[in-house]
Amino acid sequence: MTSALDRLGEEVAGPDPDPARPPGGPAAVCDDLASWAAAPPLQVLRGLGSSARGLDEAEAQTRLLRHGDNAIAAGPQPAWGGRLLAAARNPFIVILIILTAVSAATGDLGGAAVITVMVVASCLLRIRQEYRSDRAAAALRAMVAATATVIRRARAGSPPVAREVPVDQLVPGDVVHLVAGDMVPADLRLLRTDDLAVSQAVFTGESRPAAKRASSVIGGGRPDGAGDASDGEASLFDSPVLCLMGTSVVSGSGTAVVVATGSATYLGATHHDLPGDRAGTTFDRGVRDVTWLLITLMLVCAPVVLAVNAAVRGHLVEAFLFAVAVAVGLTPEMLPVVVTSALARGASALSGRAAIVKRLPAMHNLGAMDVLCIDKTGTLTEDHVWLDCHVDPDGNPDPRVLRSAWLAGHWSAVATDGAVTDVLDQALLACGAERGLTADAQTVLVDTVPLDYTRRRVTVVTRGVGGLGRHTLITKGAPAEVLSCCSGVRRGVRVVPLGPAERDRAAAVADALARDGVRVLALAEAERPAKAGRYRPADEAALTLIGFVGFRDLPRLSARQALADLAARGVAVKIMTGDDPLVTARICRDVGIDAGPVVTGADLALLEERALVSVAQTGTVFARVDPAQKARLVRALRAAGHTVGFLGDGVNDAAALRAADVGISVAGATAVARECGDVILIRKDLTMLGQAIVEGRRSSGNMIKYLKITISSNFGNVLSMLAASAALPFLPMLPLQVLAQNLCFDVSQLSLAFDAVEEPSLRRPRRFDRRDLARFVICFGPVNTLADLVTFAILWRIMGGHAGPVGQALFRAGWFAENLLTQAVAVHLLRSRWGPSARRHAARPVLLATLALAVLGVGLPMTPVGVALRLQAPPAVFYPLLAAVLAGYALAIIAAKAWYMRRTTRWL
Repeated sequence: MTSALDRLGEEVAGPDPDPARPPGGPAAVCDDLASWAAAPPLQVLRGLGSSARGLDEAEAQTRLLRHGDNAIAAGPQPAWGGRLLAAARNPFIVILIILTAVSAATGDLGGAAVITVMVVASCLLRIRQEYRSDRAAAALRAMVAATATVIRRARAGSPPVAREVPVDQLVPGDVVHLVAGDMVPADLRLLRTDDLAVSQAVFTGESRPAAKRASSVIGGGRPDGAGDASDGEASLFDSPVLCLMGTSVVSGSGTAVVVATGSATYLGATHHDLPGDRAGTTFDRGVRDVTWLLITLMLVCAPVVLAVNAAVRGHLVEAFLFAVAVAVGLTPEMLPVVVTSALARGASALSGRAAIVKRLPAMHNLGAMDVLCIDKTGTLTEDHVWLDCHVDPDGNPDPRVLRSAWLAGHWSAVATDGAVTDVLDQALLACGAERGLTADAQTVLVDTVPLDYTRRRVTVVTRGVGGLGRHTLITKGAPAEVLSCCSGVRRGVRVVPLGPAERDRAAAVADALARDGVRVLALAEAERPAKAGRYRPADEAALTLIGFVGFRDLPRLSARQALADLAARGVAVKIMTGDDPLVTARICRDVGIDAGPVVTGADLALLEERALVSVAQTGTVFARVDPAQKARLVRALRAAGHTVGFLGDGVNDAAALRAADVGISVAGATAVARECGDVILIRKDLTMLGQAIVEGRRSSGNMIKYLKITISSNFGNVLSMLAASAALPFLPMLPLQVLAQNLCFDVSQLSLAFDAVEEPSLRRPRRFDRRDLARFVICFGPVNTLADLVTFAILWRIMGGHAGPVGQALFRAGWFAENLLTQAVAVHLLRSRWGPSARRHAARPVLLATLALAVLGVGLPMTPVGVALRLQAPPAVFYPLLAAVLAGYALAIIAAKAWYMRRTTRWL
């Protein structure tokens, strides 16, 4: 028990510890906090070198230097070099780096330079966007400023003074004062309390506040809660004498001493104990699959091209250079740039409007997400409740019950000078205001027996008109607790004894309401002779049960429509909460979710991994689950092949945020949750998340569009090169020409990152699909080859069968032009499931880029650059024939497209 006391005593008097040293983890912090909880208050103060009068300013400053700021350090921001290395680890980039090295080794310095420029441009785009997102997230953190009320002395011997200080200036040994609405600024051991209740939802997910209490006299008697805390996190949260950093005060007040700050708190230890960056997300797997598809194509095509050219022409070096050029031509060199541009464009579109995207791959994961896991509080519901019913003991609506409940709330507010901190009283008063309820002007408040979270009820005592000798007691609270104080029950205008049968009947009414997801309070009254002195809990006896009032969490107005929109876009929503199963199921029904059988944390604890995967997929609502179980459910869903998003804002959500493909936090979340999130929503609103998902799908759609169009065209060109290499006595295109052609393709198709995406493509999750990509390439690549072969025949006829230097240059220029023009046609025919029209045309960047590509294909051989590339402008007779080839190619693409859509029922 004394380990924490002794250790802190040594730190107060001994050498400076390292403030950056992480704690021993949550388990070690739990042990330390348990020892603080088990010690009497006076011993705690002595161990901290403090007193009820607080620290003096000089000592506080000394301790601040020793322990560091009371803040949890955000994750280290990588330097530019680290960001560059992270961007370069992309498999697409690795392929291009290898091809750059091969090109340079074979003397193709121009090709190596071009690919290097593409690699650098892609890396810089990603670094720039992620740097801007990190700065935006830091600005959100800076907007949150907080202070705490601390009791300190100007100097030793001076009287203590309560004053506000920044939370980050608190030190162990500081004595702080807590009131309703305060955030708990550090890990605290309570010294005095007055009906203190604290919300621990950020840790436990439990929406009901936890009662906290402490000894009323420092050092006097057996301290309340001594021995209540024990090893383990559950007992840590159950301890009535501890308040943890990050929780919030719901009602009452208290005085406490700081026992841990910053990284030494439970919150700080949890932050340090989190796993590192997530890996193996849908984006990572998709990139890996596409990379291996490209590698497979290169490993198959390049050796075949090398073998055919070496066998036909006998020039091994020339054949090797051409095979390398084919490998480069098969690879979409601009893919990293297009991917980064599309993701960055989507992230910029969301920034300041709906969300901040901290990591660019999260945009793709948003678009690929098919399962969204959320808590209910603040997402499906508002942060307050509303009055649902007011019934008599038989369950029938009774306005007298509402009036009694309203009076209890009204007089409780009068007792606290209008400070209403209990959410149920707030709901009662709001309902009373709507219905015009008022108290008798001559009735006065005599006394209250405040809410005690141990006995779970509150009583107000009033004196009415002419009632100098009579007092009225109104008690409201948990049904079981109120029923235990009752001896009678009101039936109409009569009061009958509350026997066992009547008691069971009333309890059944309360249980039925609870099973319907209603939070139930029982109401009881009594008229009795006036009493001198204060009323005590012992006076809550021989009461008459008059009925029940029920409350529900108020659903968000936007939740039902937002959930319907998510379902329409193929996103299944699963609820994971620490709250009551019945309450959670009711909220789900209110917002249109079919809860089905609710799975509890106790159920999950009994399941092995294989069974958990099945339950995670079939279940919709998971209640009473702890943080580890949330993360376990997320991992099970991912193991089943789903792309999982997790929306959370509490410390208890951190592990699940890390486990998901895309962690989604909100601007007002705890620092740990924001740190773990890939995306930060401006508000906790599913409508905003829906916007982010659509933008992610738009980004992914353009990336997939680029991949399919480019790789199918490149594959068709490789087949054409293979056929021409076998049939022609010369290379159909020089290596430099292959690279130049591919560069023209890719630069023009960079515009696809800015293209519009049709609505049907936004209705389902989008992800890289290797099989779908392969089917598309195999279907449309040969169509491109067919157009090339027809062009070869036309050019051979124009050459008159002569393969001299001029004829070779003419042939290559003609094929160069045809390639660029067919690529421009393919972009417009394949970018959408529909053909181009006045209403469904490509975006302006795509129109301009494809027009430039067509002009380049026709005009480049006539320019000095064309001469440098050893291209000879074809004769005029070639161009009408080329137009016919393009027309036939367009018809063939349309026919192949119709067949493909009938067979696959899907498009890009």
